[in-house]
Amino acid sequence: MRIGTMIRFTPSDDPHDRLLDRVADYARRIEASGFPGIWVGDSLGRGRPTLDPLVELAALAAVTSKVELGIGVLQLPLRHPIELAHRVQSVQALSGNRLVLGVGSGSTKDDFDLLGYDYDKRFGMLRTSLDIMRRTWRGEPTNTGGTLSTWPGCAGGPPILIGAWRSHRWITLAAKDYQGWTPSGRYSSWDDLEAGMRIYREAGGTNAVLANCAVDLADRPGSAELAKVAEPALIGTPDEVRGKLRRMQQMGFDEVLLVSHHGMLEDIERARDLL
Repeated sequence: MRIGTMIRFTPSDDPHDRLLDRVADYARRIEASGFPGIWVGDSLGRGRPTLDPLVELAALAAVTSKVELGIGVLQLPLRHPIELAHRVQSVQALSGNRLVLGVGSGSTKDDFDLLGYDYDKRFGMLRTSLDIMRRTWRGEPTNTGGTLSTWPGCAGGPPILIGAWRSHRWITLAAKDYQGWTPSGRYSSWDDLEAGMRIYREAGGTNAVLANCAVDLADRPGSAELAKVAEPALIGTPDEVRGKLRRMQQMGFDEVLLVSHHGMLEDIERARDLL
């Protein structure tokens, strides 16, 4: 089981903070530590400042050369699919085809309310957006009748992983029609993950990536509260964290993406080494 990373940056109280330098330094440290990938999340209406994930990945592409760059997961119903296909293709090209695109319907109504979109129609919009984006990357005419010119080397778009919890339909689709399944370690229970894995493997799926799995080996502020709502979170003693990692491995995950909400790469490295 591979151990990858997710990053989540928050504003600093330092008036001289240079966010871009902070992002670049952390990304370079991750790559130098031998992790296979750096992933980011996607949210915009949840009461905290966030960075646009594709802008963030473009910055990461500029300061790294080897690591995989991913999103877990991009909420497709919140964007126009053709404009989004263009932006995704841009990051794919700038990164030298290191982009892996996790996509989902969106799980938080506040994000939809911010834009005035219908939360209840998100699943239909996800299916429609995926179809339009894939046709766009193949250079086929869109629903407007025009075509988006494909950047050389980017035909067909990046690998796509479907973000889903216990949805039989979407997990099966991830196994049969896409390049992977990526549930969230933040919002899933152990039962959710075990049920989803059974569906995925029975449908022939071969790439299960558990995203957004918080790690804290030092009992930092806020971690105890997070541990109460996120069963798979790697929060506790080294023995407790090792036990959870082994459970994920035995469950069949091919990769787990760890995030330190305190920016402590050392915790992610220690957790990796516990396996």
